[in-house]
Amino acid sequence: MSVAGWLDCGDAVPSERVRSVLYAIVRSGGRQHKVAVGDIVEVDKISTAKVGDTVELSTLLVVDGDAVTSDPWVLAGIKVQAEIVDHHKGVKIDILRYKNKTGYRRRQGHRQQYTAIKVTEIPAAAK
Repeated sequence: MSVAGWLDCGDAVPSERVRSVLYAIVRSGGRQHKVAVGDIVEVDKISTAKVGDTVELSTLLVVDGDAVTSDPWVLAGIKVQAEIVDHHKGVKIDILRYKNKTGYRRRQGHRQQYTAIKVTEIPAAAK
């Protein structure tokens, strides 16, 4: 029986498929990422860190089951811990400029530098 079948007949989903929902929204490099413990996330390159180092990410929101913490005073003390896994480049982006009838053509490529991080800990919000 599929998961959709369980939901249709009103039965509970088996316990091995149900897990606690704990995730956070963090800010890194001007972007926001949704992370959970064990996730590997690509963020803009953190040039000061080496592979194996631990970094702290500032938290914007923490969701722990039904409890949602968004108070900036509480979140100021919560830092998500992550470990640097890898530094690498993203896929190549081709930038082409063309103007009709003038012979103007320019080609430029770009590969963004990324850092892969593995989230190791999301501290619980103080209640």
